[in-house]
Amino acid sequence: MRFGPLPVADAEGAVLAHSLKAGTLRYPKGRRLTAADLADLAAAGVTEVVAVRLDPDDVGENAAASRVAQAITGPGLALTPATTGRVNVMAEAGGLLLVDAARLNSLNQMDEAVTVATAAAFAPLAPGAMAATIKIIPFAIPKGLAACVEQAARGEVPALRLAPWRGIRAGLVQTRLSGLKAVTQDKTVAVTEARLTQVGGTLVAERRVAHDAAAVAGALADLSSLNLDLLLVIGASAITDRRDVLPTGIGQAGGEVRHFGMPVDPGNLMLLARLGDVPVLGLPGCARSPRVNGFDWILQRVAAGLEVTPADIMGMGVGGLLTDIPSRPMPRQRAVPAQGQRAVPAQGQPAVPAQGQPAVPAQGQPAVPAQDKPAVPAAAEFPVTTLVLAAGSARRMGANKLLADYAGQPLVRHAVTAALAANPGRVTVVLGHQATEVRAALRGLDVRFIEAGDHAQGLSASLKAGLADAAGATGVLVCLGDMPRVTADTHRRLLARFTAAAGRAIIVPVAEGQRGNPVLWPADLVPAMAGITGDQGARSLLVPHADRVVEVPSDGGVHLDVDTPDALAALRTLEPVP
Repeated sequence: MRFGPLPVADAEGAVLAHSLKAGTLRYPKGRRLTAADLADLAAAGVTEVVAVRLDPDDVGENAAASRVAQAITGPGLALTPATTGRVNVMAEAGGLLLVDAARLNSLNQMDEAVTVATAAAFAPLAPGAMAATIKIIPFAIPKGLAACVEQAARGEVPALRLAPWRGIRAGLVQTRLSGLKAVTQDKTVAVTEARLTQVGGTLVAERRVAHDAAAVAGALADLSSLNLDLLLVIGASAITDRRDVLPTGIGQAGGEVRHFGMPVDPGNLMLLARLGDVPVLGLPGCARSPRVNGFDWILQRVAAGLEVTPADIMGMGVGGLLTDIPSRPMPRQRAVPAQGQRAVPAQGQPAVPAQGQPAVPAQGQPAVPAQDKPAVPAAAEFPVTTLVLAAGSARRMGANKLLADYAGQPLVRHAVTAALAANPGRVTVVLGHQATEVRAALRGLDVRFIEAGDHAQGLSASLKAGLADAAGATGVLVCLGDMPRVTADTHRRLLARFTAAAGRAIIVPVAEGQRGNPVLWPADLVPAMAGITGDQGARSLLVPHADRVVEVPSDGGVHLDVDTPDALAALRTLEPVP
């Protein structure tokens, strides 16, 4: 491969090394120059270009990236078409990413021209999430290098594969003592159900018995008759020894304790056992909380059909010190400073950060904000502007619905606070009707305000005003100010999936089989959005771009807007979303 300046007269067939602008001409990097291109360049006064000529023994960047990707990728993963020397590896279904780290590290050390970056081993991925990206740095590599890399990448088992969630059916045993409240056990059921949903599983049955070994044994025997895939046991008092109540009860039921203890905190007091062919997990007390802990790591592997051994558990210590972070696979309930709302775990969340994944503190990884980047490129690479449309006159309400009280605050403040919690510093509120009053309702919130002077022309006018303020963003998340039950968690999941799609997909929330709002649009569709007229948003663009739509499971809040007095009355009968 030859790289450098070429006279325009001698550059036919060469590949531009950098984008080129000359007068009205705009040629992107990587363009193969034709005779017509050269004539146009010469006419524009260009005499020289920086370009690349491939040698006969070179493999072009796209072909080389495809060969490497095919060599390392196994079941459950799909490849995107090669472009600019890059192939992305995407999850075809939800599951756990299995990585041969030694082989991929060896491959990355063969030559600086070839790079493979993956999500961490055992990272849980949602359908469509990015598992890896293969990038050839120069425009081509020698055939000999391509062959060596391809050979090193191959093995008896692919270096990258996905273990899909297998839909496990679980049972839960809880023991009780006089000091343990029923509400605590109820919460444990809800948290456990949510955890199982995250990994494609179901809590089939629960039993509550006295904190007694014989009672535990009886409950396990009862649940065993249900043909379950996993048995969970949590005590009113934590397990502190192999001879404690829970392990003794497991033994009396005919089970075998395989390992006690775990070098993950929280989660130290984890117990691994078997009852026949069914794994039994004795849970630490921290499993009652949605906060991520060692139980999540074990559950993910079981849910993907992987055997968990004592050696696996003892190898989790590096990165096993888990610290609290703003976003989790099942976020801890926490106060939102501007509103006092609290986030709850959301069932069906698309990508669950886990051990080793950069989104949460895990095996060998630092604690960083999670939900925006689950097993995907950094969210900063795909910045999104959140637009909250709050300009309408609400004619059907007879008054400004955005200022109506709901749970002690103006309705619009709920919507804006949720947006800010997920995308701080990048929220723009579009004002129009009663702009001064709406601005006052949002006092103290760190948002940017834009006024749509022609808001009376309909929703499209508000949308255009907001889009004009979204320059530099790779995507625009369009929200409606009259939807107070759209949670910050919904926002986070949309942002995470957009990042997983490298900023190219249209991300739409779905609840009960119906699409809702807000919708996250990639920047290349902004011109089409700006061309919409009348009292409508951008949803008409979903049909012509159906191949780019990615649906994200959500809750009913994505359908509930407030357009009439009856709708407002019905809303006020509901508890505010936590």
